[in-house]
Amino acid sequence: MGYFLLALYYIRRYIASEEVSIVRFRRYDNADSFSSDVLPVLLENECQNNILIGLITHSKARYADDWLLATIGDGGSPELIALCVKPFNLLLYTPRSARNEGAVEQLARELPLIGCTPPGVTAENPTAKQFTEAYCPGGAYAKHMTIAVMRLDKPVDHQEAPGFSREIQSGDLFFAPYWERAFSEDCRATVFSIPEITRRLKTRLGKGTHYFWEDGVPVSQAVYGRDTPNGAVINHVYTPPLYRGRGYAASVVANLSNQLLERGRQFCCLFADADNPASCGLYRKLGYTDVCELEDIRFDI
Repeated sequence: MGYFLLALYYIRRYIASEEVSIVRFRRYDNADSFSSDVLPVLLENECQNNILIGLITHSKARYADDWLLATIGDGGSPELIALCVKPFNLLLYTPRSARNEGAVEQLARELPLIGCTPPGVTAENPTAKQFTEAYCPGGAYAKHMTIAVMRLDKPVDHQEAPGFSREIQSGDLFFAPYWERAFSEDCRATVFSIPEITRRLKTRLGKGTHYFWEDGVPVSQAVYGRDTPNGAVINHVYTPPLYRGRGYAASVVANLSNQLLERGRQFCCLFADADNPASCGLYRKLGYTDVCELEDIRFDI
């Protein structure tokens, strides 16, 4: 009995030592509890985590029974945050103060056990790479794209192209859905049907979110996509090929960015294709700075 108690004493000391970190997978069935645990961590990098923040703070997350909401940690601050909304990629965030390769590998082991089969993963490297190599050990995966996360903190001083900015109108619905679909195709994103895109566009009418640059005719667009507690996200920036290279995209983005800052947003952020120097260069000239890069990796398993 004495040897047993002595052994138990040393085992407890070993587990409590700083050399060992027991990580625990926790799946949430309540979005409010998940938000309470992870939102403070996500807000440490608000721009980078704008999609995660937007999803868990949106009202419809309260009814997302089929979403994956999970963390891995030792009972304190999460070492890994995971969220997946079917049929989209698994989103991961690892705080820089808690880089733990073991947590990423544990998540890769847990997902098949709970029947979660994401089509891919989006996360900052090395998290995306570590997860992919653990989840797809046979190498059945491919990089879809590298996403540059960019941020603007002060108004843009920009020489506008000919024309002016205006909000979307009902009369634009005869062409705007095709612009939206072309944008998705260019970005290699999920492409929805024209009726579905039209339905979504109708919800933007009169909301001060979707703007065109018009020079005789509409020539470019930018959309105020979502909020974070302190920032605003711009997306769906698109110019038809016929009108590219004339400064229209820069003008509509600059105008919308300044509007959002004037409305009280502390910063604007957007995503760009890191392998497209023209797109990234346009935003940098407006004053957007690079925050990080996210890897979008797709699985074939």
